[in-house]
Amino acid sequence: MIFEDHFIIHYLGRFDRYCFTVKMHDKMYTIGEGTPLFNVTLHKNISKKQLLTSTSLALGEAYMRKDITIEGNLYTALRCFLSQQDRFSLDKSALGSILFSSESKKAQKKQVSSHYDIGNDFYQLWLDPSMSYSCAYFKHETDTLEQAQHNKVHYILEKLHLEKGMTLLDIGCGWGYLLIEAAKTYGVKGYGCTLSKEQWKKGQERIQALGLEGQVEIKLMDYRDIEGTGMVFDRIVSVGMLEHVGRSNYALYMETASHILKPGGLFMLHYISGLDEVVSSPWMRKYIFPGGTLPSLREIVSLAYDYDFRIIDIESLRRHYYKTLMCWYHNFETVRDNVLAEKGEEFVRMWELYLVGCAVAFNIGMIDVHELLMTKGVNNELPMTRWY
Repeated sequence: MIFEDHFIIHYLGRFDRYCFTVKMHDKMYTIGEGTPLFNVTLHKNISKKQLLTSTSLALGEAYMRKDITIEGNLYTALRCFLSQQDRFSLDKSALGSILFSSESKKAQKKQVSSHYDIGNDFYQLWLDPSMSYSCAYFKHETDTLEQAQHNKVHYILEKLHLEKGMTLLDIGCGWGYLLIEAAKTYGVKGYGCTLSKEQWKKGQERIQALGLEGQVEIKLMDYRDIEGTGMVFDRIVSVGMLEHVGRSNYALYMETASHILKPGGLFMLHYISGLDEVVSSPWMRKYIFPGGTLPSLREIVSLAYDYDFRIIDIESLRRHYYKTLMCWYHNFETVRDNVLAEKGEEFVRMWELYLVGCAVAFNIGMIDVHELLMTKGVNNELPMTRWY
């Protein structure tokens, strides 16, 4: 096969583990051997400099602009490329502002707002009614997304071994569903903090609608400011928030959690985990989660023991997150026209790439999601078996 003089064709030739075709200037090229799984059409060339600086950024932006279109299944195409991520180019020195952004309070508040304050109306279009925006838990093959999110929240609450009258802090509480379920089911007093104004607003509406003003309280607050209130808690939970903390703040995060948890208390930490400590996803950090960093399991386990935590269980929910993301993608596609009319084509294609790309990443094991259950110091009063 002669690739002529187009660098982009030469470059795509490195992803030859699977067979696909590339169409450019009315010419068709075949990459790999066998029956093509999908076709990539290049409507506009991508420069050599862009591709060598960052494959994910160059191809991702081209897809968003429709300079690249895919005929066939988007999941199949992304699986082909992401399973060969070792062949991606990445010049970290040219992407410092994206890969190594500020992890200050001010910067992180802005970063969180850029994603979670898009608007509650947007998220309500495709999340389940609980507005849970984290990994669901599919107990049965037939579970709906709504049932699986209910399962997830109550599985976490069971792991926390809650008793009536306890205090529960949710760090990064989202729209408040977990706290509300904890208050209703176990009679605990729930406290939450978030940096998202939209999430805080929706949380207040939910609390008031259920008459839980004296039992559930959500503050628009940085987790670093909780210790200053003097409050301590029987239980702490954090779901999908650690990814926004930043590597330079992991120790402070664990130290803060230790200081505000009572001796013997339980801490449930649920987060997306990376396989290593390398920051290498410029497209995701530029367009989806500015400042987002995935902690590895080993670094969080190590830090836990530095701050008087004892880990009593670790569980991977990787395959559950794959299924969750595919449910979100299906829901998103059913309201695609609504989002298109409101946000435009580039935004829609960006979110499709995000949802499907993450589903692929979980499915092939590029990333994982872990739940760590730990005690503050030694606790000999808990059941000796996995009670949950």
